[in-house]
Amino acid sequence: MNVRTAIHFRKSFFGEAERPVAEAYGMTASLFRYDSGIEAVRLSNRRGHLVVLPYYGQMVWDAVFDGVDLTMANMFDMPRPATEIVGTYGCFAFHSGLLRNGCPGPQDSHLLHGEMPCAPMDAAGLEVGEDDEGPYMAVTGRREYVMGFGAHYAARPRVVLRPGSALFDIRMEVENLSGAAMDLMYMCHVNFAFAEGARIIQPAPFTPEATAVRTVVPAHVPRSPAYDALLSDLARDPAVMEVLDEPERYDPEQVFYIRGLRTDEEGGTAVMMRRREGDAFHIAYSTREFPKTVRWVLVNSDQKVCAFALPSTCEPEGYNAEAMKGNVQKLAGGETRRFAVRLGYLTADEAEAEECAIRAL
Repeated sequence: MNVRTAIHFRKSFFGEAERPVAEAYGMTASLFRYDSGIEAVRLSNRRGHLVVLPYYGQMVWDAVFDGVDLTMANMFDMPRPATEIVGTYGCFAFHSGLLRNGCPGPQDSHLLHGEMPCAPMDAAGLEVGEDDEGPYMAVTGRREYVMGFGAHYAARPRVVLRPGSALFDIRMEVENLSGAAMDLMYMCHVNFAFAEGARIIQPAPFTPEATAVRTVVPAHVPRSPAYDALLSDLARDPAVMEVLDEPERYDPEQVFYIRGLRTDEEGGTAVMMRRREGDAFHIAYSTREFPKTVRWVLVNSDQKVCAFALPSTCEPEGYNAEAMKGNVQKLAGGETRRFAVRLGYLTADEAEAEECAIRAL
């Protein structure tokens, strides 16, 4: 059964006071506006809530379930207007890409993580309904990107919450509206909180080949002999970061490329960060949609993040470097590509079962 009701937002719906706009299936959607002027939708169920920014790249700003904050520690008390993601780097998740992605190299001219993270959306709304998995609420959006003598595409992001679940979906659909092929570089950039002492569970060994440390360091990362020595140590033995018991290793940041992840018959895989308390943060996706997986860990006085699995079509070394590696995909004229990630929080019992499932892949 597939039934749905759509509510089309207007910016005038969003005021200083938070107000419910829909209640169904034990879930609530409420609207408000931050003091910074940025509109927000709170999707809630009995387990917790998400805060989605419907007109601002459709970021997921906040995620809390069973009283556990899933979002990176950061310097931002609210989302702030910016044209580049570093101007508001406090969100739980953002859409990185779509024409360009990653840290620009010396020969690149694109923004950090491309044009989509802070993009103004042309339309946004709420969808309430039932599908093959049961009831849901979803924040929806659309952005048309068009550039004279350049690319022309439609991006349709979507965030889906279900009743009684602390797992949710982040989706992206990209349609090339041009007759010419376009570049496509997309990463679902999920910034989970750093949990000291947590253990990373992945269906790949912690060997230099399968968990490869990034040795090409972008310009924004300060270099020193000690940092270079640490990179060399991690390149030889990445297993030391399986357990996050040495936070000082991640200042400056560390980036790893996780290769050769085992999958099920449909190409699905999953990665988990299991906290000392026994519960876990979890993410699952298709390696057919996302052939690359990146790990980013940073711990300093201002930011603490363990993005333990960033599903991506490419690695994050900027357009020219990724093009040389053959990692820039092409979307033919009129073609549509869809991406889906399921992620969130697992209780200790759920985490135990999922750890067994990951190790069985």
